[in-house]
This record gives sequence, C-alpha cells and structure tokens, in this order.
Amino acid sequence: MSPRRVPAGSDPAGRRDRPLRITVDGEPLEGAHGQTVAGVLLASGRQSWRRGPSGAPRGVFCGIGVCFDCLITVNAVRDVRACRRRVRDGDVVTTQTREPNEPRLSVTSPTEER
Repeated sequence: MSPRRVPAGSDPAGRRDRPLRITVDGEPLEGAHGQTVAGVLLASGRQSWRRGPSGAPRGVFCGIGVCFDCLITVNAVRDVRACRRRVRDGDVVTTQTREPNEPRLSVTSPTEER
C-alpha cells in the first residue's frame, strides 16, 4: 500500500472527497469518506501502529484482511483490522500492543469490519 492519496480532482472515476475527522491516540487526523483506517494512518505518515510480542513494529502487511498485523481498537472494540474497517466521522482509534500476558477483551463481528 502506498501512503499517497490521489487528489479527487485528478481521479479518473470522478470521485468527490467528503472529509471526515477521526482521533488516533488522542491526535485528530483528517480522512475522506470511504477510506479504511489503515489508509488514513498511512496517509498521515504512520507506517506502524502496533507492536508484536517481540516488540517489533506492525502495520499493514497483507492489506486484505487475511493477516492480523494491523489490529487496532476502534470505539472501544479491540482487534479490528485497520485494512478492512472503513472510517466513520468521529471514530476514536487506539493503537494496540500485543504483550505476552495482555488479555483479549473482545473480537469484532463481521458487521463491525465493514
């Protein structure tokens, strides 16, 4: 995935950006309707937003929802795949750390990932 966004005016599909704002770890970020959380994070310059058990930084790996490298918390729901979840105006995103003894609190349902 590229962190670059094609400006709406030069998009051959003729899309029109509808801006929105989300909060990531307390920092407001701008996005556009239809973007995934991963897309907003990459466009803001973030390439990783989680740490694995080894402490290695994790972000988007597959980009299609098969792996679990891009897990985040959205609106207090843990383990949401950032590459699959479309942003909604006002979403509150929290990055996660997968510590060896950290409990899993909840798993998203398939409807949450849309």
